[in-house]
Amino acid sequence: MIKSLYIKDFALIDELDVQFESGLNIMTGQTGAGKSIIIGALNMILGERADTEVIRQGASKAISEATMYVGKNEYLTQLLEENAVEVSEELILRREIRHSGSRAFINDTPVNISVLKKVGDQLVDLHGQHDHQMLLKDENHLGVIDQFDSVQPVLKEFQKEYRAMSELQKEMRDLKRRERELKEKTDLYQFQVMELEAAELDPFEEEELEAEMNLLDNAEDLDQKASAIAGIGNGDDISLMEMLNTIKLHLEDMSRIESEFGTYLQEVNTARISIQEAIQFAERYRNGIEFNPQRLETLRQRQSELNRIQKKYQRSIPELISYYKEVKAELNVAENFDLEIERIQKKIDKQAAVLKEKAVDLHNVRNRVGEQLSKEVVESLKNLGILNGQFKVDVSWQVSDKGWIEIDGNRIDCTIDGCDEVRFYISTNKGESPKPLAKIASGGEVSRVMLSLKSILEKEHHLPVMIFDEIDTGISGNISEKVGREMRKLSEYCQIVAITHQPQIASQAHRHYRVQKVEQAERTITRIVPLSDEEHIHEVASLMSGEEITDSALTSARELIERGGMKN
Repeated sequence: MIKSLYIKDFALIDELDVQFESGLNIMTGQTGAGKSIIIGALNMILGERADTEVIRQGASKAISEATMYVGKNEYLTQLLEENAVEVSEELILRREIRHSGSRAFINDTPVNISVLKKVGDQLVDLHGQHDHQMLLKDENHLGVIDQFDSVQPVLKEFQKEYRAMSELQKEMRDLKRRERELKEKTDLYQFQVMELEAAELDPFEEEELEAEMNLLDNAEDLDQKASAIAGIGNGDDISLMEMLNTIKLHLEDMSRIESEFGTYLQEVNTARISIQEAIQFAERYRNGIEFNPQRLETLRQRQSELNRIQKKYQRSIPELISYYKEVKAELNVAENFDLEIERIQKKIDKQAAVLKEKAVDLHNVRNRVGEQLSKEVVESLKNLGILNGQFKVDVSWQVSDKGWIEIDGNRIDCTIDGCDEVRFYISTNKGESPKPLAKIASGGEVSRVMLSLKSILEKEHHLPVMIFDEIDTGISGNISEKVGREMRKLSEYCQIVAITHQPQIASQAHRHYRVQKVEQAERTITRIVPLSDEEHIHEVASLMSGEEITDSALTSARELIERGGMKN
């Protein structure tokens, strides 16, 4: 339950701190007093979208904070632990709206707005002024049925198989798309494969070509230089080697006399050996030099061909080899599309049988819930003044030529929510057959149907708090009193906070609050005042007679409060 609500600098509210109690908490006040502002602040705490325009003029931020007793809740405990929030049986939910954005806190720990919303969804069902209009749209009826606990596990089983089918369908679509694309490119790919195969590409060929062409290009120069080196060792007059031998002999003699010459003797010996080896290598190299202009021309043509093909495909040789493999694989796939399509189709047929089984299970459980809900709504409507009402939940298959499964000879369309269409039908007059809710129900009747559904779903889900913002739209008189009694009865299961203009509903309150505007320091501000028993009577009387409260209005208000045995 909501224990307290604190609001600061939110629209017309400068600062407001109010304590709520268990049971039925009613708020009344003149139009424009700020009742809906309080509901808006609550909405903000529950993670709904916040607008910076709610910040009170002159303030830097708007604050809305609710202290809630939640008891022990396994889902909330896990959620809070996952987000490093202190777990306790009492939670403080806080939202701050600044001009630069908003921040959310749970027990003073910053959290994402999505986390705040998840917590709020587990604690509060807030029904706004226009939410009953959802019943006038057929597409919302399925969501009402699926809120029942018996539907959820069956729905999850269906959704698991639906996702598996979706993946197979996507795989088939992608394969057929590739087939179409490849058919358009097959001729091109075949030509490219032939061209690349004919090129006989080798990732190392370019480097080897460069090396061989370099040798052939410089064969004459290499021969001349090698010849010159060989000539140094075999001169007509005196060769370099003879000179080095002479120097060696002299150094040997000198080193016997002066040891310092020994070092130079070693260096000359080393040089003599190295030069001898170089001369011998040059002589051998000359014998292997190839003078082959034809080979050089062949290599140049090959190099030109490689350059052409790389320029044409805008790829290097290694990239061309990879591309060749890719294109060949694509052609291989193109040749085997029929087999691949057949393979996936077998999987789809098998999955369709599984999906059909889950769809039938879901259809059946929705039918059972719909039948039970119909009975409960009819009983609830009797308590709300529709004595001869009929309510029917129609669950039918979604028929479509493109459906994934077949039932009773019809193709059935499937979505993530199942294969069913759900529509609510109602009759509020004796002897009339039920017709679509949107076509015949008045505003007051829709409000009562919504209250009936909320009451039934509350007993199903046991949410701690329900908030009604003028659910009494379109009803008055003795029907309002019945609605008030139904809300009072519902408050045995959860705390209810409700805004109303109806004295018959306000009279049922366990705790009554008056929302009012006051002038303070040349500013208009909103206040919420908890009423005493006597003030409760006066407020109910004012709803009956207006600003001037007559004695008869006071008497009627007391009788109205006492008639239900709900005197505070």
